[in-house]
Amino acid sequence: MLSVPSVVQSSAPARAALAARLRAHADAATALPSVAIGFDGFVDEMIRLVAERQSLSSYTPVPTIAAFGELVTRAAGHSSLREIVVTATHPGGCAINMGDGLAALGIPVDCFATLGEPPHPAFAATTARFRSTHSWGREPGRTLAYEFADGKLMFSSVTQLAEFTPEAVAARLADGAYAAACRAAPLIALTDWTLYPHMTAVWRHLQSSVYSHLAHRPAFFIDLVDPSSRSETDIRAMLDTLPAFEPCGPLTLGFNGNEANILARLLGLPACDDSAASSLALASVLRERLRVSAVVIHHIRSAALAAPDGVATLAGPFCASPRKSTGAGDRFNAGYALGLLLDLPPLERLLCACASSGFFVREARSANVPELAAFLAHPDWPC
Repeated sequence: MLSVPSVVQSSAPARAALAARLRAHADAATALPSVAIGFDGFVDEMIRLVAERQSLSSYTPVPTIAAFGELVTRAAGHSSLREIVVTATHPGGCAINMGDGLAALGIPVDCFATLGEPPHPAFAATTARFRSTHSWGREPGRTLAYEFADGKLMFSSVTQLAEFTPEAVAARLADGAYAAACRAAPLIALTDWTLYPHMTAVWRHLQSSVYSHLAHRPAFFIDLVDPSSRSETDIRAMLDTLPAFEPCGPLTLGFNGNEANILARLLGLPACDDSAASSLALASVLRERLRVSAVVIHHIRSAALAAPDGVATLAGPFCASPRKSTGAGDRFNAGYALGLLLDLPPLERLLCACASSGFFVREARSANVPELAAFLAHPDWPC
């Protein structure tokens, strides 16, 4: 059984104090330092499957995933045709979503991602809010998200992301833009190792050619994304690269509960449940085993952090009926990044993260700093 360090719990006074600090920061119009972020960009097409069309403007959608399953089963051994309706095209990818959360908080974002050449129009409204945007890919990833009343089925096309190699990245580095962004940034965020087959080698290249040459020691934040589709050999090779970030700057690994448990199983550790205490226990051991500075684990109802300056757990602002859930983890990461940039203590970093995510799932958009402060100051938590 993993031992649990002493736990710092959330309180209304802590939330009120943080809200006041954020309001003072906003009122003073104090400039926040920048973040360099990369590298995933996806175009997400939201799709409804037509069960029956009544007219050019009216149709009945297939209601549930179970109903869709029945349609597929009945088609076995035959041919079948179904109409789809693309209801929206959204910018996607963790770098883009986290960047959106950062920009809403007033943080200058220098983004380097697979946006397409030329960049796909789906990214335009989001990247317009960034300080600079650089497309590092001929074609973005693509996700077809089939929406039903009881959930979503997402199908991603990612073979083009195999073009993201150390050699391709070396060519992109030649203009000096990424190195300059990293020199200016006290925080460098790296997202979506899982869907980029050469990302481990890319990280090694960046460690030797960019990060080890920085005069300052920026914080690094990595969100792997669910690695369950990758082999154990690939995951272990990636984990072996993580300690090499530490001489360049302290590394925080951000996981949701599922992602943390995948690594726990691989390393022979007890899995965590969605309780803050068990998540803190796992975060503390992962931090030691992976030889990184900090590990943060978040669930729908809780979050936990183990870091050099202390540990903390938090019962987050649970939302039973979210307006939007896709991208909530990326807004959690954006809020956590705000806490790092403001040099907040562990509990307040978690409060920023959970409030940023909680606002997003209720409003289907990223919060600005005054909105984040108001959310934190709400008398109910969850609210």
